[in-house]
Amino acid sequence: MSAHTMSMRDALYEAPGPRTKRLTVIGTIVSLALVCVGLALVVRQFYVTGQLDAKYWAFFARPTTWLYLLNGFVGTVKVAAMAAVISLVLGVLLMLARTSGIKPLAFVARVIIDFFRGVPSLLLIYFFYLGLPTVGIRMSPFWMITIPVALAASGVLAEVFRAGVNAVPKGQTEAALSIGLTPGKTMFKIVLPQALRIVIPSLISQLVVVVKDTTVAYVVSYPDLMQNGRVLITTNDAVVSVYLVTAVIYILVNYAINQLSISMARRSGNPIISRTTENPT
Repeated sequence: MSAHTMSMRDALYEAPGPRTKRLTVIGTIVSLALVCVGLALVVRQFYVTGQLDAKYWAFFARPTTWLYLLNGFVGTVKVAAMAAVISLVLGVLLMLARTSGIKPLAFVARVIIDFFRGVPSLLLIYFFYLGLPTVGIRMSPFWMITIPVALAASGVLAEVFRAGVNAVPKGQTEAALSIGLTPGKTMFKIVLPQALRIVIPSLISQLVVVVKDTTVAYVVSYPDLMQNGRVLITTNDAVVSVYLVTAVIYILVNYAINQLSISMARRSGNPIISRTTENPT
């Protein structure tokens, strides 16, 4: 096992003994058997109800179907990328405000962070979609989904940044102040660059949440992957096949993001907490 890799088990618990290992193996085998039986029953039910008939899958052989899904995927990428940029900027600003040492500013920042962390992104989307127009503020569907997703993510990222700042040894801050650097220069030249290096894997992992939050873009009729999938369902009367293909696409995207996070963690020399004792691949 790599010096920079530990398993989730090692991070949280003591190494299991022989009896625990045997019970774990037995439990794993039983669980896998139950999952296989469950999947078999689901597939059988799909077959019985005719959901596996060729008419529900044949339209995937048409290039136009995949082009339509690709257009939706591009829409998802646009929203996720813009939301990620906005949330990163807001997250840094909220973190700086909370760690500024100015009590009123820190209090306001903490309230904002807790609010955005506690309120579901879907509720924020409904506020932008239904609430703002009542006071004369109208936005395009793109911004009605992007801004709420970014606000919801900014609260989480602010805490991620704050954790990174707290992880930087205090001695470095004290040394910078002792040679005459102002607190502001110490933060931006000494502390923040190191904090960013520490939290880069976590920031990339947060993209998974951002991508998942974009799946409710249908609320504002924005043509993302999920919305285009819903159109295909209506057009072809194929619920199971379209949702299954769409789910696979989302899984592949999120898996790629997770792998990027692991790669960045390795390059930065930060510990990787994996689910097994092997190096994550």
